[in-house]
Amino acid sequence: MTVSAVYPGSFDPITYGHLDIIERAASRFDRLVVAVLQNPAKQALFAVDDRVRLIRETVDHIDNVRVERFQGLLVHFCHQHGIRVIVKGLRAVSDFEYELQMAQMNHRLGDVETLLMPTNPEWSYLSSSLVKEVARFGGRVDGVVPDKVAAALAERFS
Repeated sequence: MTVSAVYPGSFDPITYGHLDIIERAASRFDRLVVAVLQNPAKQALFAVDDRVRLIRETVDHIDNVRVERFQGLLVHFCHQHGIRVIVKGLRAVSDFEYELQMAQMNHRLGDVETLLMPTNPEWSYLSSSLVKEVARFGGRVDGVVPDKVAAALAERFS
């Protein structure tokens, strides 16, 4: 039996914290789908197609990972793709309360389990919002995002 999981997020942009969770989850599941949320209610820096492309370029070395876009309820995406496990990264205790609520609702709505995976402490301070703010004001983001993401940020804010 193949066990598949999904790692959802906006990934605007993907960081090494995200990549840490992707690599660790991919080593524990037969198939991992990185599901990039297209949320019309949020003003993203990068279009969903650009985020998907940047993630695909970042994870192309991991054979059992594929990247898809989605909108709407995550449990619907899971059912459409035969996925029964959601992987979520936790940076700090403050993430836990929200992720626990989401996990319980996803279980109720779609009988999908959630695995909460702590981020490596090396990346626990890192968020896409913080990376965008640093890049917006001309700070260096190399070392916290993949090179292609750093280049895309530099181009966006030039």
